[in-house]
Amino acid sequence: MAKQIPTPGRQRLFGRRKGHELTPRRQALVDEVLPTIRPEIDEDGRLDLKGPVAGKDQLWLEIGFGGGEHLAWQAKHNRDVTVIGAEPFINGVASLLAHVEDEQLDNVRILDDDVRPLLEALPDASLERIMVLFPDPWPKTRHKRRRIVNPLTVERFAVLLADGGELRLATDIMDYARWMMTAVWPHPDLVWTARRPGDWQDRPDDWPGTRYEAKAGKAGRTPVYLTFKRRNR
Repeated sequence: MAKQIPTPGRQRLFGRRKGHELTPRRQALVDEVLPTIRPEIDEDGRLDLKGPVAGKDQLWLEIGFGGGEHLAWQAKHNRDVTVIGAEPFINGVASLLAHVEDEQLDNVRILDDDVRPLLEALPDASLERIMVLFPDPWPKTRHKRRRIVNPLTVERFAVLLADGGELRLATDIMDYARWMMTAVWPHPDLVWTARRPGDWQDRPDDWPGTRYEAKAGKAGRTPVYLTFKRRNR
C-alpha cells in the first residue's frame, strides 16, 4: 500500500513550513490537487510518481523551487519531461500548484516535504537533470551543515544522474558558491562545464529568472550559475 514519503525521525527538517494564510483558491489546490501529483513510496521502497511518466523522455528534479516560476517554465517548455519539485514551504507549493492549473501542466509532480527520502527512493541513473537554485545559504558557521549542497548529497546526485545528465546549481551568496564548488569539484564523476567567465556569470537562455533573483539583483548581489555534467559510466 502506498504512503506519503516520510521524513525520517533521525533527520530534522529546518526552515519555515508555512508563511501567510493561503487564499481560498490556493488552499483548495493544496487540498485537492496536490494529493493527485504527490510522489509516494510503497512499503517495499518502490516510488510511485502518480501518472504515465513512462510516456515522457526524461525525468528532472528541482530541489527547493521557491515560488515555482522556474519549475513551471521548464515544465511548460519541456512537455516531454516529467519535472519533480521538492519544497517543504507550503506557500511555495501553493504557488506552483496555481501555475500547474493555469498552464495545464500534466508533467509536474510535487513533494511538499524533505527531499532526502525521495533521493533515496529514486532509481540510480534515473534523472537527466537535478537543479538546486538559490537554496537557503544558512550563513552562520554553526548552521552550514544544514546546506542541501554538501559532499553527501553530491555523492547521491552523481548516482542518480544518467550519463551526460546535468547538475545545475545557483546562488547569490559568494560563500555558498565557494562551498558548492568545494563539494562538487572534487567528485570524479561530475565535470564543471564552464570554459569562460560568462559560463558562470551569465544565466543560460533556458534558465529563466525568478522573483528572488530579481530581488537579489536589486540588493546588489551577483548570482553564480554552475553547471556540471555526469561522466559516462
